[in-house]
Parts: sequence; C-alpha cells; structure tokens
Amino acid sequence: MIQVYGIKNCDSVKKALAFFKKHNLEFELHDFKTQGVGCDKISSWLLKTQIKTLFNSKSTTYRTLGLKEKNLDEKGMAEWLCKENLLIKRPVIEFNDTLVVGFNEDSYQGAFL
Repeated sequence: MIQVYGIKNCDSVKKALAFFKKHNLEFELHDFKTQGVGCDKISSWLLKTQIKTLFNSKSTTYRTLGLKEKNLDEKGMAEWLCKENLLIKRPVIEFNDTLVVGFNEDSYQGAFL
C-alpha cells in the first residue's frame, strides 16, 4: 500500500491524493498535524534521500521560525525536522521501499503506474 505523509490542506498533497484516486491506487494518509512523525521515521527517510530534498526552506514555517538567519547545517536541519514536522516538504510517499518527495505527475506515472 502507498503511504502518504503530509497535511490535508496542502495543495501538493491534494494533487497526489487526486492522482492516486484517479488511478484507483490504494493509499493511506498520515497527517503531520494530527499524527506527527518522529525522528526515527525522518532518519529512515534520510537514508533514502538528501536532507535538502526533505527540508522545505520555502515554507511559511521556515520563514516564521527565522531559520534562514540560523544558517543550519545538515545536522541542524534534521533536528528541526524532528521538532517541527511542517518543515518537511510534502508529500512524502513510501511505496515498495521507495521514497518519493513532492508532487510531479510525470514521475508519479513512472513510479506508481
């Protein structure tokens, strides 16, 4: 089953869920706001992708927390992802030991169809 991590009101998450529904693919949504994601899960994702792919430096949360001024290194970014899940680029999708971050319809067609 496809495991989707994100928040319900995120446009990219909405597009991903619409893609899965359109193609009759079973998925489960793990909502960051209601369920959260721990450091263990984030660490497992970082074994499959780079921190800069997972860390959303364009988010409102990033700006609100003033993280640009902190000049975070990779370790600092990982620590912030654990503390503040809304810094995770969305959606994060786990499927058959593969990790897909963000939404791109062309890459979804290759990965899921």
